[in-house]
Amino acid sequence: MAQDGRSSEGKGPVMDAKPSAAGHRQRLRERLLSGGGEALADYEVLEYLLFGALARGDTKPQAKALLAKFGTLAGVLNADPHALKQVKGVSDASVGALKIAALSARRMARSELSEKPVLGSWQSLIDYLAIDMAHLTHERVRVLYLDARNRLILDQQVHDGTINEASIHPREVIGTAYNRGASAVILVHNHPSGNPEPSKADIQITKRLIEAGRMMNITVHDHVIVGREGHVSLRAKGLL
Repeated sequence: MAQDGRSSEGKGPVMDAKPSAAGHRQRLRERLLSGGGEALADYEVLEYLLFGALARGDTKPQAKALLAKFGTLAGVLNADPHALKQVKGVSDASVGALKIAALSARRMARSELSEKPVLGSWQSLIDYLAIDMAHLTHERVRVLYLDARNRLILDQQVHDGTINEASIHPREVIGTAYNRGASAVILVHNHPSGNPEPSKADIQITKRLIEAGRMMNITVHDHVIVGREGHVSLRAKGLL
């Protein structure tokens, strides 16, 4: 090999076998800015998010390891911080970068519901709920309180755990609706199994909530169950 950087045959400069991390970052940035979000694969999105946590070096190994462990981009962004840090090379700063991206996604989805009738923005509601709950590893119950124009007044998390009469009290839910001036509610919870099909307990607690609401002239519009495999509306299934 010649010392001037040319090959021994004099055919030109020798190229590095592996491109620099800085060059790789620049190419990802150019693809993002020129082609939009769809220009990047999921692991490349994670790479980019991790750039800020690692000033120099390659973030691809961490990105691919995260996807291998949690399955999907959404699964990574919604994973527990302690679980994220079990992946080699993922630091507190890395977790922070992922969690701020997840928070941004939730805030954007929620903003789509602001000042709009929820029933007329159903897909926006489902998108918001899926981002927030579909990938949780535990069950969460929340109630959406709506005004007379079906706009969101309050989105209240009422319980983490299995939905039953011990975890959610219909009279308390309806009492909160009355005190907040709500005209209607939507009950929401997730199934960590991924399958959103309602159980007997899901149906029973919904019927009790409807009965409690009827006494106070407060409508129960729906009970929505979300999971990784999709969502189910009890009203759409004819169960209300």
